[in-house]
Amino acid sequence: MAYVMLAGAILSEILATTSMKYSDGFSRLWPSLGTAVGYVIAFALLAQTLKSMSMGTAYAIWAGVGTALIAAIGMVFLGESAGALKVLGVLLVIAGVVVLNLGGAH
Repeated sequence: MAYVMLAGAILSEILATTSMKYSDGFSRLWPSLGTAVGYVIAFALLAQTLKSMSMGTAYAIWAGVGTALIAAIGMVFLGESAGALKVLGVLLVIAGVVVLNLGGAH
């Protein structure tokens, strides 16, 4: 169940961050509200996750998966550059999360 809550937290954080892009510096109401609500949900779910999962594991997954997905959204949907170094960086972030989890971060 912890992984389901963590996945929900990551999804909420990604939606909040994407909404922030469209908020135009918090000058547009609906994307700004989407940002606020998304982050409240994300942190509430992360807090619940931490009841049964170690902080190191949860945060490594949260940060790594969130970073990789936001970078991918930027490259695929928002026209951001998708150069080889950027893609390599995203792959290294994912590899880092995998290594932390394989290393027994419970």
